[in-house]
Amino acid sequence: MSAVPRWALLSAAGAPLFLIGGWTLAQAAQPDGFDPVRQTISALAAADADQRWIMTVGLAGLGICHLATALGLVVAAPAGRGLLALGGLATLVLVAFPQHPGGGSTTHVVAAGVAFVALAVWPALAVHHRAAPSLGRVRRDPRDGSAPRVRWTALAVTAALLGLLGWFAVEFFTDGAWIGLTERLVAAAEAVVPLAAVLAALTFGRRPG
Repeated sequence: MSAVPRWALLSAAGAPLFLIGGWTLAQAAQPDGFDPVRQTISALAAADADQRWIMTVGLAGLGICHLATALGLVVAAPAGRGLLALGGLATLVLVAFPQHPGGGSTTHVVAAGVAFVALAVWPALAVHHRAAPSLGRVRRDPRDGSAPRVRWTALAVTAALLGLLGWFAVEFFTDGAWIGLTERLVAAAEAVVPLAAVLAALTFGRRPG
């Protein structure tokens, strides 16, 4: 019997759907001239955006999905689950404090920063010390090498996410030409990772006997 509830798969799959579906529909609702390569996701839910409710719903759904997935991913270590939940909560905070017309909003920027960092780091802290492919609660022979592989995979995922986040940070602080593209890359990657974790847990995880 799987240690992860099946509904966690729905919440994990919902995260990228809300995010990517949200920005796809919201971009289509903007006037001609909106550039997703240069303009951020937050601009689609800004106080002066056309049909801002679309991206607002998308971001709210994303945050709720992360919170639900953190609750359901019981095989993960508490620190990792806590950071995933923090990422979801911070996403809801930035929804409550949208970007001001013309840009700028300290609370929004801080909440977005917390969400991005938490969602990048959580995989590295989600693996138990005696991990197996389910993230750590399957009893296996410690000589089979499963635990080190899982830990290194989690660390590699976090390293890749932090690399994307670093690229976005450079674009953000220098008002780069690819700020919108880099934000979408890191946001999409961070939305997909919880789904991969849940799929791994459902595939390999079994309650210890």
